[in-house]
Amino acid sequence: MRLHQRLTAELFGTFWLVIGGCGSAVLAAKFPGIGIGFVGVSLAFGLTVLTMAYALGHISGAHLNPAVSIGLSVAGRFPPRELLPYIVAQVIGATLGAFVLYLIASGVPGFDAAASGFATNGYGARSPGGYSMTAALICEVVMTFFFVLVILGTTDGRAISGFAPLAIGLCLTLIHLISIPVTNTSVNPARSTGPALFAGGAALGQLWLFWVAPIIGAFIAGALYPRLFPEKVTAVAPAPLAIDAAP
Repeated sequence: MRLHQRLTAELFGTFWLVIGGCGSAVLAAKFPGIGIGFVGVSLAFGLTVLTMAYALGHISGAHLNPAVSIGLSVAGRFPPRELLPYIVAQVIGATLGAFVLYLIASGVPGFDAAASGFATNGYGARSPGGYSMTAALICEVVMTFFFVLVILGTTDGRAISGFAPLAIGLCLTLIHLISIPVTNTSVNPARSTGPALFAGGAALGQLWLFWVAPIIGAFIAGALYPRLFPEKVTAVAPAPLAIDAAP
């Protein structure tokens, strides 16, 4: 696929991630009578990645996340020259997703993105459980490390073919079940940026952590995996989630 086609896929995929994951939190999680809570939101995020991995993995790799792109690049699975275009496409997709979500949520009189939190990430007073900045930093680094580790492992040429999207989607669901109370779960700088742009204020002020921590976690995973579990194959790029990709 040409670069512009892959970037379009990344934009659409990240748009869907925000609409599906953040949308479940903003529109459905607290709705009287059918509130889906943390479990429903966790499943929604996992399902967005699962569906886009099957739909677009063969086109762009369905990274949908700057940290994932960075981790794959460090591991030698993705060309560094394409990092910046991928990240830009992901952030644009997340921002457009947040914009559409804002338009929908604003259909209720009196809606205020800042007051509602708008599915943004945070620490301290903005953490759902009141967790400190240090706890949030550690949580995001560790969760992103294992997310990228699962991606690298399930897309390894030695792994069982065809199951990577399922494992990755379930991993993201598990990550949300663990860390929503701590940070509202990021592990994805683009996902954090889109809603924060519309919530503004403190959400933007704390956004730095949700870039720094996921990138650190992804970098560590990308650096360790090929050294701990080397495989004798040519580096694959740029579609680590392609269902029909040859090992």
